[in-house]
Amino acid sequence: MGKATGFLEYTRTENAEIAPEVRTGNFNEFHEYASEETRMCQAARCMDCGVPFCQSAMKLKGMVTGCPLHNLIPEWNDAVFKGHDNHAFRRLIKTNPFPEFTGRVCPALCEKACINGQYGDPVTIRDNELYIIETAYRKGTMTPIIPEVRSGKKVAVIGSGPSGLACAFKLNRRGHSVTVYERDDRIGGLLMYGIPNMKLDKSVIERRRKVLEEEGIVFKTGCDVGRDISFEEIRKESDAVVMCCGAKKARPLGAAGMDGVKGIYYAVDFLSQVTKSLLSGKIDKKITSQVEGKHVIVVGGGDTGNDCIGTVIRMGAKSVTAIEMMPCPPVERRADNPWPEWPKTLRTDYGHTEAMWKFGSDPRVYETTVKEVISDKGKIKAVRTVNVGFEQGALKEKAGTEKEMPCDLLLIAAGFIGAEDYLTDSVGVERTQRGTVKTAGEEEYASSVPGVFSAGDMHRGQSLVVWAIHEGLGCAAEVDRFLMGYSNL
Repeated sequence: MGKATGFLEYTRTENAEIAPEVRTGNFNEFHEYASEETRMCQAARCMDCGVPFCQSAMKLKGMVTGCPLHNLIPEWNDAVFKGHDNHAFRRLIKTNPFPEFTGRVCPALCEKACINGQYGDPVTIRDNELYIIETAYRKGTMTPIIPEVRSGKKVAVIGSGPSGLACAFKLNRRGHSVTVYERDDRIGGLLMYGIPNMKLDKSVIERRRKVLEEEGIVFKTGCDVGRDISFEEIRKESDAVVMCCGAKKARPLGAAGMDGVKGIYYAVDFLSQVTKSLLSGKIDKKITSQVEGKHVIVVGGGDTGNDCIGTVIRMGAKSVTAIEMMPCPPVERRADNPWPEWPKTLRTDYGHTEAMWKFGSDPRVYETTVKEVISDKGKIKAVRTVNVGFEQGALKEKAGTEKEMPCDLLLIAAGFIGAEDYLTDSVGVERTQRGTVKTAGEEEYASSVPGVFSAGDMHRGQSLVVWAIHEGLGCAAEVDRFLMGYSNL
């Protein structure tokens, strides 16, 4: 490793965040990049372990710790410490085609497995990764690589989220001709319309699109396969088809009194409206009027729920409450959850921090669910909540705990229950009980229809961006074997 005593000499220093009172006034990314010297010191903390769990993606007690892409983390940390930015970049993109995405939105499974985190603070792996790719763009090292030889094979990829982009990227590099179909007006899937600008500025996606197009990938946006164009038409023009359409069927709340009531949105639909409005140049007053000065309740404690909190604060919400069914996790690891297992501890994200600054308290309410929506003239005005707990594996209401809370806007971020029906039904692929496309195994991507494959959330179920990329790359290798009889991917 670059510096044998680096982990002893330097303390963990993350990229600084702009103060909540400043950053909540806009939708700009709120992290400030550290200096090159700071980044070199942070990279020097990497111990180059004999067994680097950071790049292992081990499954322990049903949860994964370490990077699913098996990034060569000790190698590029060493290169950053030595000032070899180009070498660090080459080692990074060998395993991760889109570090500018994961460096911004990944929850850093790698850091949870860093051995420095066993007794202290892990290496700033995600910040180091982002430094490497942004330095490559700034210095002009990140350039298109155009295949010298084409195979003559055509592949259609339906969906341009992280799995679709990763699959298209790899197949194009192999020499196949790839066309990506996207029903929205811009590529990116949930990267574009499910993750807010302050977390991932959309110029980052457009910058990558330009590189991918120069490498030979064709994007057809505003083209909804199964509606605007038939699947059969695409199938006839292609040697293989890959479906990467996500698991966008939202989980319903199931509370009484919801039917026909205005002021209730699924979280991703709401976030999409806000992003589309921002991309048009200025946020629409029709959208802000639903939030400004209003009481907002968010149901769901995941990343999407947190993104909703940050978004409505920027739009002037009078209050925001986040309701979660699960109990509050411990602040510190429990004895039965040792390193390098995924830490089942309380995570306070940017939206929670901003709510604490804005309203003076943590917005999260645990072991609670919405039992009933109360409306007035067809518009939501309050919700009735109830405390819940698990008894013998079943969720039970706790008697005498009902409470009424004012609510002008209810955002449902309770997760997803599988792929949307219209495309899978038209293709005729088998599906699992979870609503995903059925394949022979977890790491296999061929559907029940010959020549049709699936990857990402549509195959795996709702998951992380880094897992979607992993799936896209794995699917590309399987498609390549189908087309060529072998694969070197």
